[in-house]
Amino acid sequence: MPASTSGTDATTAASTATAIGTATGTPPPPSPHGPGSPGPRPGSDIRRTVALVLCIVTILLALLDSNIVSSATVPIVHDLDPVHGVDRIPWLIAAYQLAATAALPLYGKLCDTLGSKRVLIGALATFLTGSALCGAARSMGELIAARALQGIGGGGLMSITMVVLHQLGTEDEASGKGPGRGGNLGGIVAGAGMAIGPWLGGVLADHAGWRWIFFVNLPVGLAVLATAVVVLKPPTGTSRHRIDFLGAGLAAAFSTTLLLVTQWGGQDYAWSSPQIIGLLTAAVATLALFLRRQATAAEPILPLGLFSIRPVRYGFAIQGLAGVAMMGSIVYVMIYLQVVRGVPATSAGLFLVPMAIGMTVIGLASGRLVALGWSQKTFVVSGAACASAALALLATLGTDTGLWTVRATMLVLGLGFGQLIGQLIQLVQNKVPAGRLGVATTGLRCFQTLGTALGASVFGTLLSRMYASRGPGGTTSDIAGLTGSSRRQALEAFTTSTHLVFGCAAAVMATALVLAVRLPGATRDQTG
Repeated sequence: MPASTSGTDATTAASTATAIGTATGTPPPPSPHGPGSPGPRPGSDIRRTVALVLCIVTILLALLDSNIVSSATVPIVHDLDPVHGVDRIPWLIAAYQLAATAALPLYGKLCDTLGSKRVLIGALATFLTGSALCGAARSMGELIAARALQGIGGGGLMSITMVVLHQLGTEDEASGKGPGRGGNLGGIVAGAGMAIGPWLGGVLADHAGWRWIFFVNLPVGLAVLATAVVVLKPPTGTSRHRIDFLGAGLAAAFSTTLLLVTQWGGQDYAWSSPQIIGLLTAAVATLALFLRRQATAAEPILPLGLFSIRPVRYGFAIQGLAGVAMMGSIVYVMIYLQVVRGVPATSAGLFLVPMAIGMTVIGLASGRLVALGWSQKTFVVSGAACASAALALLATLGTDTGLWTVRATMLVLGLGFGQLIGQLIQLVQNKVPAGRLGVATTGLRCFQTLGTALGASVFGTLLSRMYASRGPGGTTSDIAGLTGSSRRQALEAFTTSTHLVFGCAAAVMATALVLAVRLPGATRDQTG
């Protein structure tokens, strides 16, 4: 269960690091007033800088809270339910992700209808309410319910912030302002966010009490909320539209049932069990109903016409495939380090730092180069190729591979995903009508999340079955207690099993590379 969350965080960090850098990296066009005309008002510069910082802090809140709980489960269970709490940990971790994913389609439509500022404020308020209730929870049931409410707000924070960043970049072009420093800071914050979440959660749980991993959001979030009300001036909805709540409900039902299949299948229930078959049937039925609704609704939640735009159609597919591949790389590198190499969990998390550095550096660099006229397709293709190569290298890991080799491979992987995901989001955003910017952005997030969940399920099943066929018996959880020849056989079998996972992830990424090559070669300022 935690694995799925980690993969989503990594993908999100990669996309937002580049998105912020790109949003502020456009060079100023010639002034329409000629030489000597007055520049932008100092007040507007200050307002824009504050807005960028606000977006950065919002992204950090969303990134940290999506995985901060994973390192504090032991003190939470000990405090709230020491007898049965362990059995509820999967729901505690999954509640946030399930709720966030289910709410995404509705956020996109609300953003296009009401304007990004109003929706961001609403998401922030929901997130903070959920945080307060989490910190005040007196039972595991209360905490799980509050965590779901927090997820509803958190799901909107990231996607709506990316819409705001895109709009800030558009305003920058229109007003002739130069590149801002906020993009650099934002890229660093977003790139590092995925690596420090579990660490920060552990520190707070150990030294301040687990409730502070939620309470710490309140002063920061309230400051962001107040600032957003005063400072943010993005475009607002110009006309009233009907919200397709039925379509949003069907999308939420499909996403939830599919995520439950990926979480439970092969673990809590056998793939052939009535529970999994029933959930799969429900997922297929709700998807069919959703597609029919989108084809007939006056104002659909996800207009099917978006799929007629080639960059959008391919962008959704590439984003989903990237989510699958990232799950294979991030999570199973961590598992390899802990199981095969004996690296403690806290130290294994530090192997994400090179990846975060790679995403940050290349995200900022690619944003600047796109601002100078480089094609976004160039970075999407280059990123997919780089990520494919890194995953292929991970498929060669052995029981005695040098740890610096692992770190170097993670750096290369970060360079690949940092190019791919951020520029892909920008490319898709630049190709959709302004009135559908929110829908397109949240659509990308939906495909990313579902791809990550699918990767967690498929790769987990592949690893377990491969190990069962080659290991000394038992499951991967039994490796720690083995000794002698049985342990050597188990470690070899587990390493071989990870080779299959990484090889499949490389194949998935190669498929994304083929689709990336078919994208239209367009620079950031082209709209056709």
